[in-house]
Amino acid sequence: MIGYVTLGTNDIDKAAKFYDALLGEMGVKRLMEGDNFIAWGAGMDQPGVGVIKPFDGNAATVGNGTMVALACDKPETVDKLYKKAIELGARDEGPAGPRGDNFYAGYFRDPDGNKLNFFCMT
Repeated sequence: MIGYVTLGTNDIDKAAKFYDALLGEMGVKRLMEGDNFIAWGAGMDQPGVGVIKPFDGNAATVGNGTMVALACDKPETVDKLYKKAIELGARDEGPAGPRGDNFYAGYFRDPDGNKLNFFCMT
């Protein structure tokens, strides 16, 4: 079970603006923050996502093949959140739609280049 996922950023303020608006659409709020990180979630007992400046002081880079999948309740929610991500400046990595028999997802990269998706089982 995933407790939380962090995504590297080189611009905390830009990442905060993007994720406050995007995750706010899911009813998710900031749970913790400091000078070099912010974490969002529905509660401390639920999985969360955060952005962080790397501890080693080097620039944050995107992990090829790394992705965070955010669960939704239905395809309409996936559509809404995927569209919101694109409106907020995310880059398309595969538009929202069915993938196979019972999986629906929309893929995007956030302003730092991290890959995420919204998905649901249908």
